[in-house]
Order: sequence, then structure tokens, then C-alpha cells
Amino acid sequence: MAVYTLPELPYDYAALEPVINPQIVELHHDKHHAAYVKGANDTLEQLAEARDKESWGSINGLEKSLAFHLSGHILHSIYWHNMTGDGGGEPLAADGVGDLADAITESFGSFAGFKAQLTKAAATTQGSGWGVLAYEPLSGRLIVEQVYDHQGNVGQGSTPVLVFDAWEHAFYLQYKNQKVDFIEAMWAVVNWQDVARRYAAAKERGDSLLLTS
Repeated sequence: MAVYTLPELPYDYAALEPVINPQIVELHHDKHHAAYVKGANDTLEQLAEARDKESWGSINGLEKSLAFHLSGHILHSIYWHNMTGDGGGEPLAADGVGDLADAITESFGSFAGFKAQLTKAAATTQGSGWGVLAYEPLSGRLIVEQVYDHQGNVGQGSTPVLVFDAWEHAFYLQYKNQKVDFIEAMWAVVNWQDVARRYAAAKERGDSLLLTS
């Protein structure tokens, strides 16, 4: 039985135009994201088989495969909801996301400083990866992380609240090799309501999952 399933998109394929065209959204969700879901489920089955047979010769590769596919599934599941066709701008108290706006200013000095850092982090990932805004529970701050592939170079315990996909499959059909242009365009579809909900949920959990005292 499959443990992970591909979530439905919260909008139709054309909802993010002109920032992301329908062909990319369809391929990205229906093919690439679906492949990560299948990969995670297949790897779990292979790990179960290894346990049953007490055959551990491939354990390193299987553990890496699980981390890769599962993290890909999680990040993409956040990614789709982080976007909306009527998004963009910056989070404002007038829009009901004042707590998020205050946290960004406190953590980065200004929205402009945060935007510049996340843009650079996403646009300069070497090869495939992500730019991520995450809540870090030990400090109670927001931090920007540069994620290689799906799972590397992250602070353990931090919770992603806004993710920018910088893999070529996210933009190449429309933006060719101009990853910077794609990342800049992404700011026009950010769903700050969704980001604010994720921030509030992460903050509410705090460091309860980390035994720090």
C-alpha cells in the first residue's frame, strides 16, 4: 500500500500565467512531483524487503534515495500552495499577515533585504536545488536556506514556510537558462496568506520537538 500520494493542485494549470505557463505546471506536477512520490514509496518497499531478508548491502543508497524522494515530495507539496495567481507584493498588516511581516523585518532588517537574500540563494544554487525561507525554532527566527537537490544544506529542525524551486524542470521550457529571471518573476505569485499560515503553525510548535533543556 502506498504511504505517500500526489496531492491535487489547488488551481488549474493556467492559474499562474504569465509567470509560469500551463505546460510547465502540468509537467512539473503530473510527472516530476509524481516521480518523487513513487520514488519514496518504492524505496520504503525496498527497505522493508531489506529488513525481511536482513540484507543491508544497499542500505546507504536506500537511505539516500528515501531522503531525496521524500524531501522532493514535501518541498513540492509546499511549493504549489506557496503560489497563487493573485499573489505577489509583500506581506502587510492590512492583509492580515502582519505577524509574518514583522518577523521578516526582525529577522532580515527589512523586506527588501529578505527578498534580496532569498532571490540570491535560489538563483545561485549550484545545479539543482531550492531557495527556502524557514522558521528556525531554537532562535525563533526566520532564516534563508540554500537547499541542494532536495535535502542537503539545511538546519535540522527548521520548518520551510516559503520555497522557490530552482531546478531546471521548474522553468526551462519558458525561461531557458535564465534562472535569475524566473526567480525574480516568482515574487509576483507568492501566496503570502499561505506563507503566514505556515509561519504561524511553525511558531506555535516552537522548539517542542527539540529537547534543548
